[in-house]
Amino acid sequence: MARANRRLARRTRYTPYVDGPDPLAPPVDLSEALDAIGEDVMAGYSPERAMREFLRRGGRDQVGLDELARRVAEKRAEITRTHNLDGTLQEVKELLDRAVLAERKQLARDVDMDEGDRALAQLQLDNLPSSPAAAVEELNGYDWRSSEARQEFEKIKDLLGREALDQRFAGLKQALENATDEDRAALREMLADLNGLLDSRRRGEDTQEQFDDFMAKHGEHFPEGPTTLDELLDSLAQRAAAAQRMRNSMTQEQRDELDALAQQAFGSSDLMNALGQLDDSLRALRPGEDWGSSERLDGENGLGLGDGTGVFQDLADLDALAEQLAQSYEGSQLDDLDLEKLARQLGQDAVVDARTLQRLEKALNEGTIRRGSDGQLRLTPKAMRQLGKSVLKAVADTMSGRTGGHEVRRSGAAGEPSGSTRPWAFGDTEPWDVSRTITNALTRGSRTIQVDDVEIQETEARTQACVALLVDTSFSMAMEGRWVPMKRTALALHTLVTTRFRGDDLQLIGFGRAARVMQIEQLVGLDEKWEKGTNLHHALLLANRHFRKHPNAQPVLLIVTDGEPTSHLEADGEVFFDYPPHPITIALAVRELDGSTRLGARTTFFRLGDDPGLARFVDAMARRAGGTVVTPETDDLGAAVIGSYLNARRNGGWGRDEEW
Repeated sequence: MARANRRLARRTRYTPYVDGPDPLAPPVDLSEALDAIGEDVMAGYSPERAMREFLRRGGRDQVGLDELARRVAEKRAEITRTHNLDGTLQEVKELLDRAVLAERKQLARDVDMDEGDRALAQLQLDNLPSSPAAAVEELNGYDWRSSEARQEFEKIKDLLGREALDQRFAGLKQALENATDEDRAALREMLADLNGLLDSRRRGEDTQEQFDDFMAKHGEHFPEGPTTLDELLDSLAQRAAAAQRMRNSMTQEQRDELDALAQQAFGSSDLMNALGQLDDSLRALRPGEDWGSSERLDGENGLGLGDGTGVFQDLADLDALAEQLAQSYEGSQLDDLDLEKLARQLGQDAVVDARTLQRLEKALNEGTIRRGSDGQLRLTPKAMRQLGKSVLKAVADTMSGRTGGHEVRRSGAAGEPSGSTRPWAFGDTEPWDVSRTITNALTRGSRTIQVDDVEIQETEARTQACVALLVDTSFSMAMEGRWVPMKRTALALHTLVTTRFRGDDLQLIGFGRAARVMQIEQLVGLDEKWEKGTNLHHALLLANRHFRKHPNAQPVLLIVTDGEPTSHLEADGEVFFDYPPHPITIALAVRELDGSTRLGARTTFFRLGDDPGLARFVDAMARRAGGTVVTPETDDLGAAVIGSYLNARRNGGWGRDEEW
């Protein structure tokens, strides 16, 4: 029974989930990302670049690519600052010093020894070369009196053999610490079989059966468990290339010392000859590995050949991760991140951060950015709606904080149902949407209805406003830092009208040298460009055309500008420009404003900046139209425009007041 329980425990043992994304991970929150992307898009970034910038920076609670790259660079710097390449030579020197010291002690204790022999032995020990390799070579024929000294000296040859093998096969230094002659023979056989297998590959004669036979015989030396010769080659070549990079990084003196010592590994040059043949085959079969670079290591911690090779593999991993995190190559994406390398170098917390970024990138690509028919990437309608809600909320918060009002809660008033619903909020009197409310409760798995389940029916206002928002898109708006606030204002008003006042009809008109009607997506993505001219005349022409199409609606004219009119549209469709403003340009703008007034438009000018000429012009125009002038700070532009629109609705006598 106990044995059965143990078997059952082994079958039901829980382990960390590592096979792909965590299926239980919560969905990523796109709100912060969308706000940041929207700000960058409105500032002139492409949607793709804006997304990349957010992924690079990260968010309030999300580590970005820059932070992961910083950790990679920090670890790389720590490795190069901490280590040096003298480890094996220092260990050889220590073993040699211990052997010589033990031998000197034995010579002093051995009273029966012939004095001539003693003097000769001491002379040989006193005159050993300073080079460890030369000293070892000279002591090869020395007749050791001390068994302890002989053991320490033999450890040198054993160490060199184990280090040489550890450079190519990780972990063999420790595995061979107390190796027997039988163990060494098995290794020589493995190397011979491996070289034979690689020779077959170089001739194009290898087979899977040949590889399988090799692994059946020598598989214990390859714990990573390759299933094909290519997998084995990749692993061996990566480590061999790291060993070569370590060698490239040594001084010529260090290389000469190690080469001389290596010929005595395990007491002969057979091992090094076999490893040399292996390296030649790996270079030929994997020429794409980095065999030629070097690294400067100036620290105090000496690295042995095996450990040093591992460090150079770590450096290669860190360099690859740095490139992947930079995302600067053609077609780069976060799925390129090697999460296994990231886990080895920075730990599982970094992997969690990277996986979250990957999920965020995927969610943004699927729901935020799409490629239009012209091949350009744009924000999706869903992303525009989410961004608009965020911008509108920020404007509402500004107004609420300064006026003591409340956020808009009604899309219509005392009108017909619009077909849309929204969550109930305190103070709502609209009827419940019973089917949506019950569905919400059932989806939540409850048999009772809670407040959060309730949705109410939205209604359309019985009367309409016809709204024209004219925004200055001349270069001065960008030059003076008003470009993004202008776009945020337009987006906030568009969101308010399309979600809360669906009976109203909003038209966005941008006017620079010429004017044009713009969709919100076009305006949000509009690039700054050097363009002389502020064509208010053309913008008012388009606004009046919009008003005439809605004869039963109340016209509302909102004009945002930072400059006097300097261009107008001539009869032949050409644009006339002059500065200072030409009298005809002013006269044509006045004529079109008079047309707006005759149509009953409620007009508000939003004057940006302190230009005296603009102030005189706007004040005169507002008096002529019976309108008002607002001079907001740039950051308050959105609140000023939204407030003016709501006041026009409230004071116009159509529909019920909307609460803010």
